[in-house]
Amino acid sequence: MSFVSVQKLHKSYAGSPVFHDIECQVERGEFVTLLGPSGCGKSTLLRCIAGLTPVDSGRILLDGHDLVPLSPQKRGIGMVFQSYALFPNMTVQQNVAFGLRMQKTPADESLARVCEVLDLVELGSFAGRYPHQLSGGQCQRVALARSLVTRPRLLLLDEPLSALDARIRKHLREQIRAIQRELGLTTIFVTHDQEEALTMSDRIFLMNQGRIVQSGDAETLYTAPVDLFAAGFIGNYNLLDADSASRLLQRPVSSRLAIRPESISLSLNGELDGQVRSHSLLGNVIRYRVEVRGVELVVDVLNRSSADLHPDGQRVSLSIDPSALREVA
Repeated sequence: MSFVSVQKLHKSYAGSPVFHDIECQVERGEFVTLLGPSGCGKSTLLRCIAGLTPVDSGRILLDGHDLVPLSPQKRGIGMVFQSYALFPNMTVQQNVAFGLRMQKTPADESLARVCEVLDLVELGSFAGRYPHQLSGGQCQRVALARSLVTRPRLLLLDEPLSALDARIRKHLREQIRAIQRELGLTTIFVTHDQEEALTMSDRIFLMNQGRIVQSGDAETLYTAPVDLFAAGFIGNYNLLDADSASRLLQRPVSSRLAIRPESISLSLNGELDGQVRSHSLLGNVIRYRVEVRGVELVVDVLNRSSADLHPDGQRVSLSIDPSALREVA
């Protein structure tokens, strides 16, 4: 049996369903991400697992035991939110120790565990500071430490990085993943950011309109989207209707095609002739928009040197990897 098992879960607000008969399983020690656009039900599902939002029907099993009848305090779950929710009048040490105080943990044990977890999140020297003396990333690490110190059976993270700038987000997501692996802690992470999901997760549940439309590891979701939504949400696929695909390939195509930008190469002797309409520099990648046979394609090329740059208006040749053509419903 899976460590976490959500079975036929139903939740609605004012008669409008958020999700219906939703099912998913998480194995012990896994880092699983609920990914999807705003309003798809991912945060509500996480709050149902935590016990912060009541369910209409269904079961949530943790290690074989149904959590639905239990209060949040009795579920053995740690949760970190987007907002840090730190007590401003308490020091870092006091904030982290709060849950242990509620559990009436002996003072000497509480101090040892707080010091241990602050070292884990690299804030050991910040124990005496107050939240207003910390950066946003440091506050989020305090919130993480506060959840870890109670030694939860399951950790839930609800978009904890979305309020941080890009550099801090990247560092903190690496730190969270390293801590999760070190502790072997079963974790469910919610985000709308595909890069976070792809880089952090053992498995991803892609959600849309209250349904899990696809699940699998990062490579599966990126290379083999099951439908138009999945192809449009993960990566930057070229999505072509049947008419456009037929014109591009010069053969009848009866379904939509999804083509990854990096599976198209610019060359001197490619099979297709086109013209660069625009280009943009994305760090180590140059993204071109190239018109081929009346169809505009996005093409991603590694930025090796300025000599490789194709200016707007230049005629170019393209090659498309046939194995990268995906039919999507």
